[in-house]
Amino acid sequence: MPATANNGAVFEEPWQAHAFAITLQLHDKGVFTWPEWATALTHEIRAGQVRGEADDGSLYYTHWLNALEQLVIERQLGTPEQIHELEHAWAEAAERTPHGQPIVLDIAERGAP
Repeated sequence: MPATANNGAVFEEPWQAHAFAITLQLHDKGVFTWPEWATALTHEIRAGQVRGEADDGSLYYTHWLNALEQLVIERQLGTPEQIHELEHAWAEAAERTPHGQPIVLDIAERGAP
């Protein structure tokens, strides 16, 4: 969802672009079809509405990420625990990376598969 308040940028945060790119890669590899993706994303958005979340688009990529994680779990590409571990590994890598440098995620040092 384009963000006009962000100088016309599509993504407000780097993680949003990463989630988008991962989704495209998984689709290209045949992990899910676009109709399956649309169903998963719609489900997450509707679940947010049921929870009473703001319906102003501010949580669009949060719903996107939740849908992506759910498909990864359903397709047995990862477990919730593995996803949680990668989330922490990413946060730690980002924290130790100087501004403007690429973030290098070394999951082997954390014992991840």
